[in-house]
This record gives sequence, C-alpha cells and structure tokens, in this order.
Amino acid sequence: MASNSIHGNGVSGSKLCINDVLRDDELRSVLGRVETEKDKETFGLVCKRWLRLQSTERKKLAARAGPHMLRKMADRFTRLVELDLAQSVSRSFYPGVTDSDLAVIANGFTCLKILNLYNCKGITDAGMKAIGEGLSLLESLDVSYCRKLTDKGFSAVAKGCSGLRILHMAGCRFVTDGVLEALSKNCRSLEELGLQGCTSITDNGLIYLASGCHRIRFLDINKCSNVSDVGVSSISRACSSSLETLKLLDCYKIGDETILSLAECCRNLETLIVGGCRDVSADAIKSLATACGSSLKNLRMDWCLNISDSSLRCVLSQCRNLEALDIGCCEELTDASFQFISNEESALSLKILKVGNCPKITVTGIGILAGKCSSLQYLDVRSCPYITKAGLDEAGFHFPESCKINFDGSISEPAVLL
Repeated sequence: MASNSIHGNGVSGSKLCINDVLRDDELRSVLGRVETEKDKETFGLVCKRWLRLQSTERKKLAARAGPHMLRKMADRFTRLVELDLAQSVSRSFYPGVTDSDLAVIANGFTCLKILNLYNCKGITDAGMKAIGEGLSLLESLDVSYCRKLTDKGFSAVAKGCSGLRILHMAGCRFVTDGVLEALSKNCRSLEELGLQGCTSITDNGLIYLASGCHRIRFLDINKCSNVSDVGVSSISRACSSSLETLKLLDCYKIGDETILSLAECCRNLETLIVGGCRDVSADAIKSLATACGSSLKNLRMDWCLNISDSSLRCVLSQCRNLEALDIGCCEELTDASFQFISNEESALSLKILKVGNCPKITVTGIGILAGKCSSLQYLDVRSCPYITKAGLDEAGFHFPESCKINFDGSISEPAVLL
C-alpha cells in the first residue's frame, strides 16, 4: 500500500487520489476488513489522514505512560474501549500509574469500557473518584493489589459507573462491607466480583450484595475468613440461575449449609473451590454431586478431611463432565474410590487430577484412572508414598502421551483450580 493514487477511467496518464474519492466512513469500512493488527498498522502508514482514521478506530491499547503521554494518546485514540495499564508483579516500574494519570484517563478516554490497573500500587481513592466521575460507560475494572484503596474510592466508582459488570479487587485489604452495599445499590448488572484476601468482608456484606445484585455468575471470596454459611447461602439463593463459579478457599467457617444451598439452588454451577473448608461433610458433597452433576466441571476440595471413598465415588459417577478435581490431603481416601470406574463403559472427562498427600492411594488406584481418563493432561501425586515413577513404569500403565505427572513439584501447576 505504497500509494494512495489510482488511474482514472479512459484518460491516459490521469490519476485520481483515493482521498479525493472515498469518504471517511468508506475508508473506515476498508479498515474494518483488514484482519491482522500488523496490516492495520500498515494502513496507518499510507498518509496522515489514514493514520488519523486508523487511530480513531483502535479499540484496545496496553501501555506504560505518564500524564503527558496519556494526553497525547487520548487525543489520538478517541474511541478506545479497552486500556491495559497493569503492572507485572515481577517487573513493576516506579512510580507506575498515579492518581494524576487516572484523572487524564477519566477526562480523555470517555468511551472506555474496560480498564485494567492490576498491581498499580500508587493509586488512591482520589484516582477512583476521577474514574467514577469521568468513565460512566465503564463495564470492567481490575484494581487487584492496589492496596491503598478504601471503601470511599470504590463507592465513588459504584455510583458513577452503574453499568459495571466486572470488578476485581483482590488484595485490597482496607475494603469492608460498605463496598458491597454500594455495589448492591448502584450496580445491579454486576456479574463478576473478585474479593480474594479482602478479610474485612463479612456475612453482612454478602447479604447486602445479594439484596441488589442477582446476576452474579462469578464470585471469588478465597481467603475471606470472616464469611460463613449465612452470607454465602444468601448469594446462592439470590443468584440461583446465574451462579457458575464460586471460590471459597480457606473460608474455614463454611460448612454443609453452603454446600446444600448450592445443591438446592444453583443447578448451573461449573466451578466450586472449597479447599480448606474442613467442616464440609461427605454427605453434603454427595448431595452436591447428585444435584449439579451435569454442570460441574471443576471441583477443588483439598483438605476437606471428611471426604470419604463413597462421596468421591458419587462425584466421579454423577459428574460426568468433570474436567479438574483436587482431592489433595484427603487422607482417608483409598483405591476403593476408583474401583467402580473399571466397570464403567464410558471414559471420564478428567483433564486435571490432584491426589497429593493421599497416603492410602496406591499405584493400583491410579492405574484404574489411567485406563479411564484418556484426556488426562496433568496428574499430581506428590507425597503419595505408594505412588512412584518406578512403580507406575513397572505396572505398565499407559497414560496419555501429553499427560504430565508431577512426582516432586518440579512441574508447574495448572491455574484452573486456584
């Protein structure tokens, strides 16, 4: 695309400039048919007009920039929908994003719907206030590990961004139930909420949330140690038709009431993490497996010490679409959990299985699984004294060629159950 001129019809040697023939909307239509980002950048190299059109049509941008550069970007990318300013934990830069940067963003990127500020530790409530006042179209905000933020800043966002559907604020340790009350009153379309490690959240906050937000499909309250069955059950009842993912890792006050409420109300549940919830009983897990068997895909219940062979058999027999299962540290489980599988005609759908620290499970049980899990991609058998590489090789069990077996922690774990 080296020239923007074309030959005229029937006139020898005469030329017409494309820019004289095509209007802006027609050139935008041409740009819309360009498939790759590289070719779109090339489009902008033709001339200043084409660069301006290419810039105004850009929807996504990832950048590291201060206020001066952000102002230039705002002038150029006037229709930007998604802006990613996240900082890597391992390669963060100083000072990073500041409140003054957020003020520029709020005034300059008025079409913005998605804003990622993950690990931008320098921002405060003043920056959140600017977002609330300037980005009324915002639908998704990630401020995880922005540790200076408090209820005041989040309340400003909730009031100004009523169309918010996704909010992640993991590690924001100053957040309290007041945030959930503000979301309930102002953001009725909220679908996804990440609160991992927000330890000041209590049952009262979840009850507030449930009173106004009935479309939640994803709720992460991992390590929110002050929530119990009362609060979580209120969410399962209020969001019965929408809830798909619930994460309760190390919420040690959670017990059977939560599990039974999920079994009764949430038939679309796909992911449940109850690792470290030691009061959950075998019977409650059976009820869940029976009720949610067709939908459940990911189940983490490591350190649920009451899990028995019969409850695991129920999970494996009822949850035929289960793809990821963590039963680590469930010390009473034995090979008997898997015996029935050998008589089943159909294969299991398991791709990820973690049985680390299950001292009574042996090569025999794992061998049964190997024969029925043709899709297995990751198997964790760390600290299982009767399961060794030599033992599996000697028994002649054949795992899928792509399956990685973690014997000693040298293989990185899939993130699906975190």
